[in-house]
Amino acid sequence: MIAVLRIGHRLYRDQRVTTHVALVARAFGADKIYVDRKDAQLERTIASVCERFGGDFRIKTGVKWKKIMEEWQGITIHLTMYGEPVEKKISEIRREKNILVVVGAEKVPYEVYELANYNIAIGNQPHSEVAALAIFLDRYNEGKWAERKIKGKIEIIPSKKGKRVTSHE
Repeated sequence: MIAVLRIGHRLYRDQRVTTHVALVARAFGADKIYVDRKDAQLERTIASVCERFGGDFRIKTGVKWKKIMEEWQGITIHLTMYGEPVEKKISEIRREKNILVVVGAEKVPYEVYELANYNIAIGNQPHSEVAALAIFLDRYNEGKWAERKIKGKIEIIPSKKGKRVTSHE
């Protein structure tokens, strides 16, 4: 089980970025995402993607982040540019099969650093949490996410030029 916890989602400011965090989580092999603020539109958007492109990825918004972290049955990884380099810890983390990956939208409470089993940096320069999550999940899954076949109503067929889409309806 791979879950992502999004902390600090601001409805008026972070809708697009949080949507991208959820899409990356789904595409790169996570099973679910928790978002700390209730956002029915985000839930509908992700449900629509899952309906069209397939898979059983789940989303739950309006959760209490601290409770999720404290009750998680596995390890928690907080992605932060202040953490230990991913290269030094990924093989250790990869031994675990039940992980919760925490990504912030705004400055996260210090408790997140304390509650996390690992504070992991994807580089130590300012960057997007979307990029950090993608790189972390790619390293954790050793690129195997790209080989997965998810059956949905539509499927994108790789092509050198143009768009190729197949309907399975």
